[in-house]
Formats: sequence, structure tokens, C-alpha cells
Amino acid sequence: MHAEELNAPETFFPLHAFVCHSCFLVQLGEYASPGEIFSDYHYLSSYSDTWLVHCERYTQNIIDRLGLDGQSSVVELASNDGYLLQYFVQRKIPAYGVEPAENVAEIARQNGIDTVAVFFGVETAQQLLAERGPADLIIGNNVLAHVPDINDFVAGMAVLLGPEGTITMEFPHLMRLVEENQFDTIYHEHFSYLSFSTVEKIFAAHGLTLYDVEELPTHGGSLRIYANHTASPQNPPTLAVQTLRQRELEAGVQDLAYYGEFSQRVEKIRRDLLSFLIEAKNTGKTVVGYGAPGKGNTMLNYCGIRADLVQFTVDRNPLKQGTFLPGSRIPVLAPESIEVAKPDYVLILPWNLKDEITQQLEGIRQWGGRFVTAIPDVTVID
Repeated sequence: MHAEELNAPETFFPLHAFVCHSCFLVQLGEYASPGEIFSDYHYLSSYSDTWLVHCERYTQNIIDRLGLDGQSSVVELASNDGYLLQYFVQRKIPAYGVEPAENVAEIARQNGIDTVAVFFGVETAQQLLAERGPADLIIGNNVLAHVPDINDFVAGMAVLLGPEGTITMEFPHLMRLVEENQFDTIYHEHFSYLSFSTVEKIFAAHGLTLYDVEELPTHGGSLRIYANHTASPQNPPTLAVQTLRQRELEAGVQDLAYYGEFSQRVEKIRRDLLSFLIEAKNTGKTVVGYGAPGKGNTMLNYCGIRADLVQFTVDRNPLKQGTFLPGSRIPVLAPESIEVAKPDYVLILPWNLKDEITQQLEGIRQWGGRFVTAIPDVTVID
């Protein structure tokens, strides 16, 4: 929110995750429409160096694996500011993005990435197929969890995908979310929380087979799935598919008790983080945040943290600087503000980028500053 909105009333939405006892898809209620959330979007993927390295490595690997060349067609769904497609363009692979946020799509176009500003589903897929032809590769990084009608989205990919094409999707792994107490990734921008076995069922319902899977360290632990048309026999399922399916079953992702235990651990994190911040305040220590991600807002608002406990947070994204976090009303400043304030502690809100951030802010140790993370538990990093 902006300064002129600080005296206006603010709406708070319920945040309850529901588990289907049949397919074990974990979902939130749709309190805000995709249009409200994504039409004017402030998250830009290009501001994470670690993420860019990850995407460039993926690009080279998938080009080699699928034998893509200048005659291929690559489509990325939720392509953001062109952070990934730039690497296909550099390698002369024809590619375009589908990005619902017009403001972000325009940034991508300015960066030389062909981008269509529209929400994706069956209707959009039919239009793109008629205008641009089938895709040899459809990419979706951290989008599958963002769509309220996941069946329409997956069905759209089945329409747009060429007969021998491949889909790769990356999404946070539900099993890692539960095991590592990553409750702050549950927020209204994420409509679904996905296990491999549940995604397998959804894709199968639309004539798509998951033939391979990789476990990734990104976003606290993600999966990258590989899918093709079930009628296309060129890629039999790998051992990784069978192994992960069995591991999920043994972990209990298809047992409702698995999710009840998670809730109890989350409540402990709230108590521990509040105790740490109150103790710091009472002893004259200062705490600021790093980052203004959606997960940070979940953390701060669930714990009831306001600017009296965390003075401000910083973010590299200029679209966020000069604003205030919703709910907590904590100001978002430029990263240089940490050098000026010289806080005792920096609370890392995007904990999945902990290593990158601690390296960027190594200088805080000169005045005795220390880093704090709250996931999977409250930890002060020496």
C-alpha cells in the first residue's frame, strides 16, 4: 500500500487451507479474484540473482534434452518480466510469454521478449494455437499454484501442446512445505498446494502423463515435472516418478492427520518469533526486515507483528520501495537503509534466498549485526 492509503480502512481475508479427503489437493478459498491479484503486479523475478542462475541453467539443459532449435516453439506461462525467456531468445530459440499482469508484460516487451498479456486457460490456448501454432515446450515456473481453476489451466496446456511436445512445471512441493513448517507460503496469491501424486491425477484427467520429476532446492524445496500427451509413447515414466510417488505415500500426504500435526508446529513458530522480537525490544535491540514478499506478509500478519517490533524492511525491487506492507504497515525502503540504520538484527523474510541475502549484507557484521530466520524454526545466524 502507498502512504496516502494509510488512513483508509483495510480488508483482512480469512486464511484457511482446506484438504480434499479424496484427491488430497490442498486449496484456499477464492476471496480475491485473479484479476484483483495479478492485473497490476509488483513481483519481478529478475531481482533474484540466484533465481536467474537457476533459469539460465534450466534453459541450456532443456534445449539439449529436447533438441530445441530455431524451428521450435517455446511458450512460458506467467512469464513475468522475461527473466527466463531471455535465455531462449539469446540462443535464437523462438519463444513468447503469456503474462496476465499488463504492467509486468510491458517490462518484458521493453526487454525484447514477445509477451501476450492475458490469463491462460482453454479459451486462450485455443486462440494461441490458431494464431501461433502448437508449442514444442510449455514452461510454467511457480504458476500452477496461482490459478484458481487448475483444471482449466491444465486443460489449456493440453490444447496448446504439440503432439510430441513437453510441459515442464515448477512448483513448491507440499511435502517439503509440511515437513519444514513453511506455513508462510500459504497466502491468497497461492490457490493450491501441490503434492506430486495430486498433480499426477490432475494431469491424467486431461490426457497428460508425468514422465519425469526432479527435486529442486528453489523456494524451500520444489518439484520440476515433465509431462507429455498420454497418447505420445516416446517418454516412458522414469524411476524418479515411481520413487517420489512411494515416498509421498509413506510420508502421509494422503492421511489427514499429517496436516493436523503441521498446524501445531506452526503455532509454536508464532510464539517463538514473538518472544524473540519482544525480548529484543525490551533489551534495546533494533530489528529490521529484508524483503517484501507475499510470504513475509503471511508471517508478519499471522504473528501480529507491526512496526514497533520490526522498524522497516527493504527490497531491491523499486516498485516496492516507498510503499508499506499490507496489514503490518511496515515501511519498505531501499536496501541502503540498512547501512544507515545499523540494526542489531535483520529478519530475512524470503528465507528461501537466505544464502544470497546473507552474502549481499555481509557488511552488517562490521557493527555486530546478525541475521534471523523463522522457517523451519526461529534461528539467529552467527
